Amino acid sequence: MVRIEDYSCPTGLHLLARWQAGAPDAKREMTEIFDAAIAGDFDENFAVPAPANEIHATASVHMLALAVLFDLYGIESEAYYKTDPYRYVRANLTVARLLGMKKLYMTWALYALTCEPLGQPMMYPDRFPPGADPDVTLINKENWRQLETPDFTTGVPKIIDGILRVTEELTGMAPLLQISAPYSLAADIYGQEPLLADVVHDPDNVDALLNHLGDKVLGPWMDHHIETFPNGWIELSDASGSPFFIGAENCKKMSIRSIQHMLRDKPYADRVFDNNYRGDFVSQVKKKARSSRRKPSGQERTGGVGLLELTEAKVSVNPVFVMRLEADKVDISFYEDQAIERNLPLTSGIGSNEIDRNSIGDLETAKAEIAGAARSYVQAIKRVCETIELPEDNFVTDPWPSHVYFEDVNGQSQFEIVERIMNEVRKGGVFERKRVGTMDEPRRQSVEYSSARARSKLIESINFVNRPLNY
Repeated sequence: MVRIEDYSCPTGLHLLARWQAGAPDAKREMTEIFDAAIAGDFDENFAVPAPANEIHATASVHMLALAVLFDLYGIESEAYYKTDPYRYVRANLTVARLLGMKKLYMTWALYALTCEPLGQPMMYPDRFPPGADPDVTLINKENWRQLETPDFTTGVPKIIDGILRVTEELTGMAPLLQISAPYSLAADIYGQEPLLADVVHDPDNVDALLNHLGDKVLGPWMDHHIETFPNGWIELSDASGSPFFIGAENCKKMSIRSIQHMLRDKPYADRVFDNNYRGDFVSQVKKKARSSRRKPSGQERTGGVGLLELTEAKVSVNPVFVMRLEADKVDISFYEDQAIERNLPLTSGIGSNEIDRNSIGDLETAKAEIAGAARSYVQAIKRVCETIELPEDNFVTDPWPSHVYFEDVNGQSQFEIVERIMNEVRKGGVFERKRVGTMDEPRRQSVEYSSARARSKLIESINFVNRPLNY
């Protein structure tokens, strides 16, 4: 009988590496594992919560699970995402265990599956995730006001509800709806280039469009989710609206503002977060010498928004944890300080390019460099865990990503690099918490305090109608 417990780190990673290399014996072994997983043989293991006093790694693994199922069974993209929620969830959870993950996290191709219910033409490759057809956009400047609320009881929304029900059944985690934030949804159905042109030349149209998407599409979808799953959470994703793509000021005054608009009067606003704004470095003006190790001051800036102000804006739409992504290019110490100051957990991302085997020249150098970076992330996260107030379960039963987060693991990931990172996570060991089990609703107190503080400051700083743009 196959046991998933026998593939704890690094055994599972070694198997994945052999499978990736095309070893016939590895493919046979992988088939045995996934036959058992799909049959439900590992369900008891999936229900085991992660230890509450350890540093953990989580990952978005849906693309790797797709690559595995396509190779083993010929299951193509559309069937993978849309036909069997038990197969989907079990395959993803099994991949996470093979990678060495103790804390589980469920994802899907959220940008595509957010715009498909609206009628956006889609592309479904055989072995890769779906995406919006970039040559055929759903709306334009003349007709976007005609976009109405879709039916969330059928099609893709129903499929997502099924994935969430199965995930909760198998893991005990609260259902986490992942959908696009307004700016990224607009980029998919209006077009990246037309939207960027309007950011510069017609910002009022952009704001009106984003508000419409929040009012007519995303807000009602969130309402449906909470009505269906009263204990649910909502993760918004807004990579297209990041500082890296539209500048720090536009990120704050367009992307983040539109989320603020959408969350007004929502009683579940403290269970909504957007954690993937990337490119914090654009808020800093002075380029540091390569030898400099000092912490960013947060006051250096290129124009209207400095690093501290951008951080305050980001916390306003993620009052749950502080996130550093690889593309931020700001030292982890800044985020460590911010997490401690705000009494929030810290998560640090590992970028897909950092573990992409096609992007790595010298493997041994890359392994040494990523191990050093991961070590610094683990040390920072451990200091935060030992300083802030934490609930007894250290949030391990909550469905959002922590502590070291692999932003994307897929069939082209370099598993030796992943192993080096996981080794640093494992070396982090246990930590001593400041307070355990002595607080009254610690999560809610922390979230409500940070959320109210950040949102009040952000709203005060924004002129919602006539804003100067520094794009």
